[in-house]
Amino acid sequence: MAGSHRDRGRQGRTESVWSYPRPPAVERSRERVRVVFAGRTIADTTRALRVLETSHPPTYYIPRADIDDSALEPTRGSSFCEFKGRASYFDVVAGEARAPGAAWIYPAPTAPYRDLSDAVAFYPGLMDTCYVGDEAVQAQPGSYYGGWITSNLEGPFKGGAGTAGW
Repeated sequence: MAGSHRDRGRQGRTESVWSYPRPPAVERSRERVRVVFAGRTIADTTRALRVLETSHPPTYYIPRADIDDSALEPTRGSSFCEFKGRASYFDVVAGEARAPGAAWIYPAPTAPYRDLSDAVAFYPGLMDTCYVGDEAVQAQPGSYYGGWITSNLEGPFKGGAGTAGW
C-alpha cells in the first residue's frame, strides 16, 4: 500500500527488492542508521524511515533532528517523483569537504508520504560510509538513485547500465 507504515528491522532476514511494492511503501527501521562524511558522523538515528520500491534497494530517510544541521547547505535544483512530489537538495559539508547535491528532502510530499517531510536522504556513494546497524552499505548502482544495499538484499537492482527501462 502506498505510503503504508510498517515497523520492522532486518533481523537477518533476506529481502528481495522484487517483493517491494510499487507505488513505494514507507516503513520505520528499528536499526541504528549512521552517515559519515569527511571523517565525521553527521547523522545518527534509531528513527530512520525506509522507502521500499520494486527493484530498488531501500532509501533511508533520517529525521532532521538527528542530523548535524551544519552539515547541510541548501542548494539550487530540484527533482520530481511521481509518487512523493518535488525534492529539494543539499550540499553536504564538513570542514573543507563538500559533496554537491548529496542529500535531499521532500519538504511538502504528497499525502501518503507526509512522514518524509522532515527527513533527509543521503546518496551513500557520495559519503565516506553509511551504516545500517554495524554494516557499511554499498551504494545503489548509477548516479540517480539513492538506495542503500545491505548483505540481506537480493537483486538485481535498478540503476546499473541497461536498467533504465525496467
